[in-house]
Amino acid sequence: MSVFSAFATDIAIDLGTANTCVFARGRGIVLNEPSIVAFNTTNGQIEAVGTDAQNMLGRTPPNIRAVRPMKDGVIADFEAAEKMLMHFVRKAHGRRPLRRPRLIIGVPPEITQVERRAVKDSGFRVKASEVHLVDEPMAAAIGSGLPVTDPAGNMIVDIGGGTTDIAVISMAGTVYGRSLRVAGHALDEAITQYMRRTFNLLIGERTAEQIKCEIGSAAPLDEPLTMEVKGRHLTEGVPRTVHITDTEVREALAEPLRQIVQAVRDALERIPPELSADIYDRGVVLTGGGALLRNLDRRLRDETGLPVLVAENPLMSVVLGAGSILDDLSLLHKVTCN
Repeated sequence: MSVFSAFATDIAIDLGTANTCVFARGRGIVLNEPSIVAFNTTNGQIEAVGTDAQNMLGRTPPNIRAVRPMKDGVIADFEAAEKMLMHFVRKAHGRRPLRRPRLIIGVPPEITQVERRAVKDSGFRVKASEVHLVDEPMAAAIGSGLPVTDPAGNMIVDIGGGTTDIAVISMAGTVYGRSLRVAGHALDEAITQYMRRTFNLLIGERTAEQIKCEIGSAAPLDEPLTMEVKGRHLTEGVPRTVHITDTEVREALAEPLRQIVQAVRDALERIPPELSADIYDRGVVLTGGGALLRNLDRRLRDETGLPVLVAENPLMSVVLGAGSILDDLSLLHKVTCN
């Protein structure tokens, strides 16, 4: 490493619907926080960003509004997204940078040109010398260790908070790509609606996510799981506690999981036969937080007949891939989508 590169401040960012991760060249992952901004509507000031803002969800006075700038994989609030990005970049540096950094930002593949421009402009406003955008499935494939530059098919299924991105990659290009707006948040919402419908119980989004993580599954478990859930009874208006089982949660998740599985099957039907043979040999790789849902790999394996593997670090695949591109200029020019 040269003396100059030792002082490099280049960073890679996974701008996710649920979480934003930041990778600093030479230091690795330096930040992983929820993609949430808390505004004071009285004076227009930002009260908190990231973890601090998440802790405010459901607990704020009327003049404090906690918002998620990203929705369904795209930017829903441009102003909040820009302020969040600036906050995270400055926090990741931890000091005044010795030179203007390069930024690589992972973005959903189906965002519009206007949204791409907005993301790039936000990067330049934090004094970046260059801003490069890379599609998240490509970054996830690189971060998962797939040989994306080989003339062979690699299939990646990235289940994030807002979207499930499915891509077949060969020779550093995307042969097939699709974004399905059914992912982690849709699973949480399905649980919320099930609790309301079945138990007449109102729960918050954090409770729904906790249920999903603790006892959620895509296929039957070897050992049954149960959980105590607290919420507000809709008709009586008072706190109530109910016990739910993994079978009930699986029933709640049935429809969004069916859509994800069908999207994977559709992808396999639409790719060239030569690439299909490659994927049959190499298998399908799952990344993103949704890949951690119990038995999802087994469900996809049963439905497709293909080997299905979960990436070694599914939550960080995108930012690790974007970070590795920082050190490979030839790959950078092949995979960026500016």
